[in-house]
Amino acid sequence: MCVPGSHAGAQGFGRNSGFIQTPFVQNVPYDGRFTFARLSYVTNSPEGYYYRGLPAWAHGYDVAERNLMQILTSLSTMHPRLETGVVYNLDDPQLFKYPLTYMTEAGYWSLSDKEALAFRKYLLKGGFVIFDDFRGLGGYENFAANMKRILPDARIVDLTPKDPIFHSFYEINSFDIVPMAYGRGRPLFQGIYLDNDPSKRLVAMVNFNEDVSNFWEFSGQGFYPIDESNEGYKLGINYLIYAMSH
Repeated sequence: MCVPGSHAGAQGFGRNSGFIQTPFVQNVPYDGRFTFARLSYVTNSPEGYYYRGLPAWAHGYDVAERNLMQILTSLSTMHPRLETGVVYNLDDPQLFKYPLTYMTEAGYWSLSDKEALAFRKYLLKGGFVIFDDFRGLGGYENFAANMKRILPDARIVDLTPKDPIFHSFYEINSFDIVPMAYGRGRPLFQGIYLDNDPSKRLVAMVNFNEDVSNFWEFSGQGFYPIDESNEGYKLGINYLIYAMSH
């Protein structure tokens, strides 16, 4: 796989200065099992390499998804692929084999016209995407502008605990129990419904000013309290079950 936005050996930027690192990705062949699919893209700013020198799409890769798959296999009969996930560009035809995709740091997301068209087809044919781990007004504007290119008529709406995705496995009746990964502000949970109709399926789940995958990535390391990690896992499991049942 060719990973976009790679600059191996270049100087890093941001809080974790050093060298920019390009993660080694070797996608395994599709075998029918549920496999966590992460979206890669060109990082649109040097600031996107702030976390360990990684490109923005790779923040948390691939510890977060492997930990989530361990929880999924203990709670369900889905028998997901545990040893690895896959990483694809938004316009890769292989993506249509995976009903759920995940993107981190959409504030640094650079989108081509070819990717926009391909990903529109993916979502309208039944695909589901989780946007996680992004914050800041500029980051949100970049995300919203890219979604406008992908789904020109779609509305990004605020979700409430009454929306079905929060009851697909665990009963999440209040956002007050959701831990805040960044330590400031409140998370905003939004979504895009097919044809802007809440009676139809969600095609996109948006965690803004929040980093749910942080609780997956660092669970078991003592970085977060156990109860906070548990709530992060509950959200992740609900998202996966919803995607696979709608």
